[in-house]
Amino acid sequence: MSQFIDDDREMPRFRVNRQAMVDPEVFAKERDQIFNQVWLYIGHETELKKPNDFKTRNVAGRPLIFGRDSKGKIQVWINSCPHRGAMICREPEGNARFMTCFYHGWSFSSGGELVSMPGDTSYGPDFERPGLVAPAKVDSYRGFVFVSFNPDVEPLVEYLAGATDFIDLVADQSEEGMRVLEGTHEYSVKANWKLLVENSVDGYHAVSTHQRYFEMVMASGVEIDSAKLGQSVGLDLGNGHAVIAGGPATGGLFGRPLSKEGTAERDSRFEEFRAKYGDEWLDRMSGSRNLVIFPNLVIIDLVMGVVVRKIDPLAPDYMEVSAWELIPPEEGDELKRQRLDNFLTFWGPGGLASPDDVEALETCQRSFASSKELPWSDVSRGMAGEDQPVGSDELQMRAWWRRWNALITGEVLPGEQHNPPPASYTAPRRVPEQQPTT
Repeated sequence: MSQFIDDDREMPRFRVNRQAMVDPEVFAKERDQIFNQVWLYIGHETELKKPNDFKTRNVAGRPLIFGRDSKGKIQVWINSCPHRGAMICREPEGNARFMTCFYHGWSFSSGGELVSMPGDTSYGPDFERPGLVAPAKVDSYRGFVFVSFNPDVEPLVEYLAGATDFIDLVADQSEEGMRVLEGTHEYSVKANWKLLVENSVDGYHAVSTHQRYFEMVMASGVEIDSAKLGQSVGLDLGNGHAVIAGGPATGGLFGRPLSKEGTAERDSRFEEFRAKYGDEWLDRMSGSRNLVIFPNLVIIDLVMGVVVRKIDPLAPDYMEVSAWELIPPEEGDELKRQRLDNFLTFWGPGGLASPDDVEALETCQRSFASSKELPWSDVSRGMAGEDQPVGSDELQMRAWWRRWNALITGEVLPGEQHNPPPASYTAPRRVPEQQPTT
């Protein structure tokens, strides 16, 4: 048994020491041994619509500029002037060919080159004029852009491992390419960041924590099918990534019913995808998925909405969260309206799910003041037995914690051995046939 993880295969039992949630030394190790080493999400390509668009973001405690240069290429820069360190972009977003540091007036192009500096001649003809500095690595997968501060990090696709399948299931829902809507849902939680990672792939808490939401849905005339609630599995995707994958037709299960027109449009769109990708991939696509990409990115495709959630730890007991909605832009107005309504009702700042989750996590963090008397949290559900754990079990959290433990302590714990899930949960993506050119 390590300092933080009790992974007992004989009982079986899996526990996490609550010191991992409160200890400043653990938090410092996370910054150094996780966030400085792996791939981290910064944003989606569709947030930057035009050349010279930019957003400012924080990743691993570092201020970054996420933008397109004048030629339309995605660029990421450290948001710090190489002269004396002042932030170059202090606005959350904008469009500018040139970015000028307000401190001493050094100006840079959207491609990162230093283009002017007051009193240029005072520096001499041989002075090396520094440009903006980029993170060690920048790459993207299906529109999702990641950075790494580790020059030796493995290629992004290798890092994502089995998570690529579930990103594809989201990205394939649009012929034009899934697009992030304008606006960001930003909030903070007075709790350790790892609690929200757990919560994001925790199917066990749904009915008890979100009782008000289910009562509202049932009051609108929907009958919650308990059989469908059980049609999900938890999957370890490698490298700490994990997912709750729902079976066919669970994607809209938890939301208010679509109108007749909305249902007809959605069915028509999915039939087009069936012809393109085949029955098995379409069945997977029409299901739901709660995906965590280690360490702090969550993509949830549920209740007729896709939320992209970035979790930023700022202290052992405090995190900031940024969330965006991803949509297929070719949807009609009625279906888009209902998608937005379902999204806001469940995840929005005044919704009936996110505030419940925040309250639950903050009460956990307050109770961790008694971690000496009650040192362990249990994450054992679904560990016993040969069958693949279902979505209300906790395999997905254990997979994440084993990766966390390996990076923090160096101890590599083996994955669990269960019978494989039904093939319908893992059917491969059929490559669409290329249309003949004329």
